[in-house]
Amino acid sequence: MAQVKYSIAIGILLFMFCATAFAQRATSVSPSGYGDRKFRVDTLFSAKSIREDDKMYQVEIWRRIDLREKFNLSWFGSGDSRRNGVINNIYKAIVEENALEVFADDEFKRPLSISEFQERFWVNAAGDSIFVKNLYYLDFKEDFIFDKHHSQVRFDIKYIELVMPSQTNANAGQKTIGFIRFKDFYEYFSDREDAVWYNYANTSKHLTYDQAFDLRMFRSVVRRFTNPDEALIADLIPVNHPNPDFQAYIEALDFEYRLLEFENGLWEW
Repeated sequence: MAQVKYSIAIGILLFMFCATAFAQRATSVSPSGYGDRKFRVDTLFSAKSIREDDKMYQVEIWRRIDLREKFNLSWFGSGDSRRNGVINNIYKAIVEENALEVFADDEFKRPLSISEFQERFWVNAAGDSIFVKNLYYLDFKEDFIFDKHHSQVRFDIKYIELVMPSQTNANAGQKTIGFIRFKDFYEYFSDREDAVWYNYANTSKHLTYDQAFDLRMFRSVVRRFTNPDEALIADLIPVNHPNPDFQAYIEALDFEYRLLEFENGLWEW
C-alpha cells in the first residue's frame, strides 16, 4: 500500500513539473509563450517576432529608397525597361498572382481593387501612360527599437508604400499608388527565385528580397520621424531658407547619426 501511495505521489510531482516546464518554455524560442509569459506580438504587419513588452525604446521612421542611386540598382532591375526590378515584381504579385493585398491608406482601412490599383499604377495626373522605370521610389515605414530581452537594436518594418514621383506624375506632386503590409511582402518573396536582389558584383550569389531587407542592402533617406506635428523633415525647414531641399537632407543625416549615437551609447557604461 505504501509503495502504491509513493508511486502516485511521484506521478503527481512529475506531472506538475512537466506542466510548469511547458508553460514556461524559453521565450527566445517562442516569443509569444504560454500562460503568464504570453505577451502581445504584432503578427499583422511585422515580419519579426518582437514582444511589445520588450520594447524599451522605440521611434517610428519613414524612409525612401531611390532606386536610381548606384547602391540601389540591384533593386531597380536591369536594362532600359527595369521589368525585372522590385517595383514590377510587386505589381505582378498583386495583379497576376493576386498574392498581395494593397490598400489606399496607411491605416489599411480601404483596400484597392485590382482595377483601381492598375489605374493608379499606370496613369499619371495628365492621363498619360507611364513606364515601370519611371516609378523609382520605394518608401517604407519602420520602427527603430531597442529590444531589452535580447539586448539589441532592431529595425521592424511595418509597410511599404509605392509612390509615383512628381516628375512622373506630370509635375503635379507625388502620388501614392498603394500600401502593402511588409509581412505579406516578406513572406511572399522569401522563396521567389525569379524576383531577386541582383548581385552585379558576383552573379553566382543573388538574394531574395527578404534576405536583402534583413541585411539592409539598400541606401535610404529618412523623410520623417516621430514628431508632434506629424510633419516631414522637409516641412520643418523654414520657408525662407535659401536651399530647403539640401537642408532637409542634412537634417535627415543628422537624425541618422543620432540613431547611431544612441546605439553606441547603450554599451559605453
